[in-house]
Amino acid sequence: MSDNDIFEMDSLAGTEEIQDTELGMIDEDVVYPEEFLPTYHSIKEGAKVVKAQLVEYNDKPDSLFFNDGERRIDFILVYEDEDKKEFEKRHTFQRRKRRREYFEASLMKMGMELEATQSVTNDKLMFVKVHMPWDVLCTYAEVLHIKLPIQPNDLSSRPSPWRFLSYITKPFYPNENLIKKEAEYFTAPFEKDRLEYFHIRDKDMFFTPAMRSRMAYYILSRAPYEIRGSIKKFGITKLLDSGVYKAAYPLHDNRTVPNERFLLYQEWAHPKSFYKMQPLDLIRKYYGEKIGIYFAWLGFYTIMLALAAVVGLGCFIYGYKTQETSTWSKEVCDPEIGGKIVMCPQCDRECKYWRLNSTCEASKKLCIFDNFGTLVFAVFMAIWVTLFLEFWKRYQAELEYEWDTVEFLEQEEPPRP
Repeated sequence: MSDNDIFEMDSLAGTEEIQDTELGMIDEDVVYPEEFLPTYHSIKEGAKVVKAQLVEYNDKPDSLFFNDGERRIDFILVYEDEDKKEFEKRHTFQRRKRRREYFEASLMKMGMELEATQSVTNDKLMFVKVHMPWDVLCTYAEVLHIKLPIQPNDLSSRPSPWRFLSYITKPFYPNENLIKKEAEYFTAPFEKDRLEYFHIRDKDMFFTPAMRSRMAYYILSRAPYEIRGSIKKFGITKLLDSGVYKAAYPLHDNRTVPNERFLLYQEWAHPKSFYKMQPLDLIRKYYGEKIGIYFAWLGFYTIMLALAAVVGLGCFIYGYKTQETSTWSKEVCDPEIGGKIVMCPQCDRECKYWRLNSTCEASKKLCIFDNFGTLVFAVFMAIWVTLFLEFWKRYQAELEYEWDTVEFLEQEEPPRP
């Protein structure tokens, strides 16, 4: 069952009050009751819509919070104010405005909080800040089956027999004083009714930025913006395509303080750290599992290619050193062999017959790339491809275990915006 099929249930006849529903284990194809999932609640036709609160710019360009400094910004919606446009195609502007106001009212009805601010550089642009309160986060963490920590992992790990190599490879890893090793936890799919069993030290930090933006985008992609009878139109994607909104995006942390983004920039993305291994745990924590596994694959692929490049370079050096002693080039350059072999003209009219030893220098250069080492490299690459696939499967399984995504289902996480 697709997300669209789930959303297109008739939600107009449902109750307006959100009641607590006790759920046990959730099947992947379950249809959530309207009382549990706020997405199904729609604003009735003709009802008055609530508009987002309009506030002044607070002169804090690096702030990640609403003007009150407490509610975190999980998403930004950008639109152009229709009231400040010219009269041309006024009916189109009015339709866009009506759809946007209905969409934002739907978001607030689902429990999200909105705050609008006018751009300081363009008075036509408006920025709508979106915040997900704790209760909404808990609801959609359960809907999306997000695995969260229950308690720290107290199982002792077996010491590696290669631990003595850590002293040699230490310079090639990020600074442990800045990027500390992530603590390991036992995890389980989140459930609101069992909140006391989860390891919650700080509600503001319990859900990572990647989780928050993922849940926000999940709601934005399912919120209705127009209902006509039994026809329901929904989703931020369609609003972006139709020009109702100019952009929709989550915010990055700024780089002025030692936060996770700043650490990733200094120890991973900065050119001075090109030789260091990637801090995959921090990448996964900040960007999510999908982007984390992508960079894990990219790093593994680069290392394996470096091995192939070393063997290829060795074959090239071998060909360069043996170009003078190659049997092929010696026979071509020999006056008694190549000098007595007459070759046919290379064209029909003006070209003459020529002797094979006239290509002596070209034959030597060709031996650099076409020699016995080329055959060895071809056999090596055939073995390399097989080893690359098998070693990557092992490494991927190791990451799945460490990141607790062994039972990760593709449909549970849409692409991160």
